[in-house]
Amino acid sequence: QDASALIDQIHAAGMKAGVAVKPKTPISTVMDLGDKMDMCLVMTVEPGFGGQRFMAECMPKVAELRARYPNLDIEVDGGIARENIDAAAQAGANVIVAGTSIFKADDISGTIESFRATVNTQQELLANKK
Repeated sequence: QDASALIDQIHAAGMKAGVAVKPKTPISTVMDLGDKMDMCLVMTVEPGFGGQRFMAECMPKVAELRARYPNLDIEVDGGIARENIDAAAQAGANVIVAGTSIFKADDISGTIESFRATVNTQQELLANKK
């Protein structure tokens, strides 16, 4: 019920705390936790099973988090592929979860490296805007 108190308990136990936001959950529900949480996961599909399509409408949540909390780890999970990694990285995601697009790739290592390079490039651009 009290996310802030739960984060305090997790930190007191010597662990890091992350908060997940489902696609239909407003980002405002976690904005006040930004200084406490170690990571925010913005789900870009409805949780439950793999292979779903990326929901680009979740990217404003990532951008809002990044604008307010420039040092927060922001993770996206769901439908991440070569066609949308740019959108996720440009919005400010610095942690990427990709399943289907990696495991079904002809070149798994190349796909991972491409995703990593995209995220790193965008993080550098965002850092230089400060």
